[in-house]
Amino acid sequence: MKVFTAAMLIAMAVSLPAAAKDRAPTGAERSAIEKKLRSLGYTSWDDIKLDDDRPYHQPKWEIDDARKGNGARFDIELEPRTLKLLQTERDD
Repeated sequence: MKVFTAAMLIAMAVSLPAAAKDRAPTGAERSAIEKKLRSLGYTSWDDIKLDDDRPYHQPKWEIDDARKGNGARFDIELEPRTLKLLQTERDD
């Protein structure tokens, strides 16, 4: 029974999709994301990364501490292909 259980655990682990790591945008991606952020009224931001490390979830661009002209800071999420705004959360 122990051998069967161990074999099943190994089979399940091998069959699960490998989780990708977050990554920074390429030069072309960064340029497009920055253009989108400026069109939304943001003047500066900190980190931009593609959050793609959660199995069974859609990847998304995460932008930390995007700042408006008045200094208000927000965390932004964009859809990777279209750059559609998915979420805006005030970061106080």
